[in-house]
Amino acid sequence: MANNGQSRTARRQQKKSKKKPIWKKILLSALLLFIVVGIGVAGLFIYYVATAPEIDTSQLADPFSSKVYDKDGELIADLGQYKRTKITIDDLPQVLIDAVTATEDVRFFEHPGIDLRRIGGAIIGNIRNGFGSEGASTITQQLVEKSFLSHEKKLKLKVQEQWLALKLEREFEKDEILEMYLNKIFYGANAYGVAKAAETYFGKTDLHELTLPEAAILAGLPQRPTAYNPFNNPDATKARMKTVLQLMVRHEKISQEEMDEALEVDITSLLVENRPETTPYDAFITQVEKEVKEKLDGANIYTDGLEIHTTLDKNAQDYVELLLSDSENNPITFPNEDLHAGLVVLDTETGAIRAIGGDRNYQNGFNYAIQGGSQPGSAFKPIVAYGPAIEYNKISTYHQINDDKPFEITGSEGKAVRNWNRKYQGWMTARHALVESLNVPTVKLFLEVGAENARKFGNNLGIEFPLGNPQLTDAIGGHQTEVNPLQLASAYQPFGKEGIRYEPYAVTKVVFPDETVELASEPELAMSDYTAYMVSDMLKQALAQGSSGGPARIPGLPVAAKTGTTNLEDVEGALDSWIAGYTTKYTTAIWVGYDESKRTMDQEKWMAHTIFKQLMTKLHENIDTPDFVKPDSVVEVEVEKGTNPAALPSEYTPKDEIIRELFVKGTEPKKVSEKYDQIDPVKNLKAKYNEEKGSILATWDYESENEVGFEISASINGGEMKVLSTIEDTEMEISEISPGAEYTIQVVVFNKENEESRSEPKTVTVNVEEEEEDEPEDENEEENSSINAVSGLTAIYNAEQSVIDVSWAYNGPPAQFEVIVEGPQGGTDVIRSQSIEISGNFNPGDVYTIHVTATGQRGANNGVRSETVTTTIEIPQEESDETNADPDPGEDEES
Repeated sequence: MANNGQSRTARRQQKKSKKKPIWKKILLSALLLFIVVGIGVAGLFIYYVATAPEIDTSQLADPFSSKVYDKDGELIADLGQYKRTKITIDDLPQVLIDAVTATEDVRFFEHPGIDLRRIGGAIIGNIRNGFGSEGASTITQQLVEKSFLSHEKKLKLKVQEQWLALKLEREFEKDEILEMYLNKIFYGANAYGVAKAAETYFGKTDLHELTLPEAAILAGLPQRPTAYNPFNNPDATKARMKTVLQLMVRHEKISQEEMDEALEVDITSLLVENRPETTPYDAFITQVEKEVKEKLDGANIYTDGLEIHTTLDKNAQDYVELLLSDSENNPITFPNEDLHAGLVVLDTETGAIRAIGGDRNYQNGFNYAIQGGSQPGSAFKPIVAYGPAIEYNKISTYHQINDDKPFEITGSEGKAVRNWNRKYQGWMTARHALVESLNVPTVKLFLEVGAENARKFGNNLGIEFPLGNPQLTDAIGGHQTEVNPLQLASAYQPFGKEGIRYEPYAVTKVVFPDETVELASEPELAMSDYTAYMVSDMLKQALAQGSSGGPARIPGLPVAAKTGTTNLEDVEGALDSWIAGYTTKYTTAIWVGYDESKRTMDQEKWMAHTIFKQLMTKLHENIDTPDFVKPDSVVEVEVEKGTNPAALPSEYTPKDEIIRELFVKGTEPKKVSEKYDQIDPVKNLKAKYNEEKGSILATWDYESENEVGFEISASINGGEMKVLSTIEDTEMEISEISPGAEYTIQVVVFNKENEESRSEPKTVTVNVEEEEEDEPEDENEEENSSINAVSGLTAIYNAEQSVIDVSWAYNGPPAQFEVIVEGPQGGTDVIRSQSIEISGNFNPGDVYTIHVTATGQRGANNGVRSETVTTTIEIPQEESDETNADPDPGEDEES
């Protein structure tokens, strides 16, 4: 048995020694895997090649025509219906051939249709940066792609492109391929083919007349024909031309000296005077081109034969173009030809772009609606301060902010944020601060909510801040953050849609020959419905009642809007003028300004308001426009004015001291204000007749922490109760009494700071004994009544707050005071207090005369007038202004 066991062990060891090493197994497995993968890839590539379209020579010469449709499916533009001038290879000068090949495909005349060296470099680039990040297409491949394939970055299409390029090179000569390529590509300005482009830009029909700079411009245009359009962007054209010339030097097509000489040319001097006709709805189609290119991997609406369905409302677009034109039918008259304007109209419900106004008399130039940007001024306040404060801090529209003085900016060498009117009014509601567009309360609210929350809120609305978080003066739209009308309209749209935002879009779908791609935006929650409603409610009031609403107001339409202007430090006038507003149907943002960096506006700044009123009125004609609906998350509550924190009014609060404000549900005030509560009556009221003096002495007890007074009244034999006097003592002697009569003495306590706050009356009755010898009563004697005149009348001008403080003293029966002011801010008022503030825009040298007359209020004195007391004040000359201007371009006087 032992020998057999040993034999089995030996056999196992022998078999084990015959097994292959592990590295050989790994190598064999890898080889098998490589073969399998290789067979699979080869099979896939064979499938791609087999399914590639056939070469149709009829499609090589002309670009496909793309058709654009409006929101109702009506054709608005056929982008292929333009004249082309075809050329042959003999028409091409060598300088143009050298410029094109050096830029697009330097080994064009050497490779068989694909450039293996460029493919290798592209593979490395795609491995590093992802598939599609770097291309290696030759001129032949580009011709194939533009003729037979779509622009999508798919492996299948790239394989088919290379295969068809190889086939094309076998069927056509190099000169023929280059000829077809240069006849087909789009050069911008509605020019297809290099011959038409040369005529369009330079007025040259013979290509042999092209100079080196002109050839370089033409060679560089196809990469980005709109961006490099020399009519609109000569600086960008110059930069692109320089790149082409550098490539020509690198590949030894020209010398460095020739390049340097070419770069001396002025681009505009090369161009024809008359620009080509524009495409219908050009400003809108510029956005269509941008969206299609970005969302469909570089697809070209001018050459790819697409069917493009858009959001365009032709009626809205036609009216926008009318408002920005010099037409005699335009209801708006612009002050000059230099003023520019840009605007966007969105559908509030869906975010769809309904119309775009690129500029005054737009001719495919710089599109101010969707390009560039400017500081938005006060139009940023709902986005950076009030919106996030409601969203994250759940403040109410009553939220109290102290507008006490200019806000000094830490570390800014004494610079400060100031209100546009240079007035400061103390504690106020968030609603009032936004309605009047006051800067100081806004930056304080921004600090309350914090930059991080402000950033999150702005990002949710599509606003990006260049420094990450918004800065302090971003809250008033005066820092580095810039927007264009499309971005600002997009940020305002969710306020009108219960907080739901749509990325603005002009294209709903694109139909390719073999598929349809949907491009409409999906809804996103940008903010809570309570934030959207509360901001909308305040902005409705800002437009209807705010200082800057003015020409933009539209009676009867439930519309919310915010204006904004920016200015330069120490420079008069507005640099930019904005208005952004919305209803439940439409949202718009409008910008007006000049191109020159320091040219400001005076009355021109109101043009944005005027355009807004005309546009929004027209858009809402004959349609039902519902008001904003208050959601369940918001409650409207009566609040007593001046309470901080907010308090409910008591049953004694005067009606004119009660306002209604909005609160996020659950944060509304629960405590009732005690300011106007009925105060406690007197105690131990007693009255005693003093026969010797012939008078009645009334006494009482009273304790209070507040400053109070006592109103003493009396009636005789149950007659009318008449006020005798108001005093501060707790006793009063009543003389000149009638013997034999019954006197009822009444005492009412009142708060000296607020005479509306009064106690219940307390009374006591005294019977006066009749004297034995009464003197005959003169039946014709009337009860004397009189009111004392005021004393100590003074008027002091407070230059910092721009008010005249008027005060006086009064000692006598209850009275109110008639104040008549003669002067530029003149008027008449009747008050109960013994002081008044006169506010306004005071000018040095103005003279004001103030007359004060006391008028009795109760009893026999009711309506009795005192003598009038008068004082005069002259506004002094201003001293030198040592205050600092805003630290950044910020608010003009109309913000």
